[in-house]
Amino acid sequence: MENYMNVALQSTLLSSLGEETIRARMKEGRFTIRHYDKEQVVHFADEVCTKMEIILEGKVSVERIDEEGNLMVIAEFPQDEILGGNLLFSQNPRYPMTITAKADTVILNIEKEYLFDLFFDCPAFLRIYLAYISDHAVVLGDRIKHYVSRTIRESVIHFLEYESKCQGADCVTLPMTKKALAEKIGVQRTSLSRELDRMRKEGLIDFEGRTVCITGLKNRKR
Repeated sequence: MENYMNVALQSTLLSSLGEETIRARMKEGRFTIRHYDKEQVVHFADEVCTKMEIILEGKVSVERIDEEGNLMVIAEFPQDEILGGNLLFSQNPRYPMTITAKADTVILNIEKEYLFDLFFDCPAFLRIYLAYISDHAVVLGDRIKHYVSRTIRESVIHFLEYESKCQGADCVTLPMTKKALAEKIGVQRTSLSRELDRMRKEGLIDFEGRTVCITGLKNRKR
């Protein structure tokens, strides 16, 4: 536990409690630490949520598998983010999707009953908590709406135009493999490859390896 004191103090939510309170709760066993290896499932879909979790190190992704077996990465949460906060006090506190560690991850757990004590003892902690869970609800809602309403081509174009803007060039280097990109937009790798080939044949893009040029796409939009 002592090894994670400095990391806990850097947490936006936990820092509102102060070092003395954090140290005391760790000693009492009210704050517990759990480690997850990369690709290990943190929570399965439909699992009951019994605690709030704070990511001290690493990163997790919220994933959904559709009826055709496609993996959709709904959102990713890095260090300092919260899991379960928006579910814990609902009438049906179950995780709607699978949560997987995308790197070696360390999570601090606070059981529901202990969380109530913190709300009463530290109003600043409660305010930050409420802001976090509200933001998470908006993020997840926007991501689900984004993927459900777009075709594969629309998702690809949106992604490539975003990367073009970030990299300041019409020819961009993909920051991930095509398999990872397929997961990001919620389709199978083969479906993504077919769509990219169609777009190349139509003169919208050209690509080699991870380099994709969207000059044709931009010219057509002018």
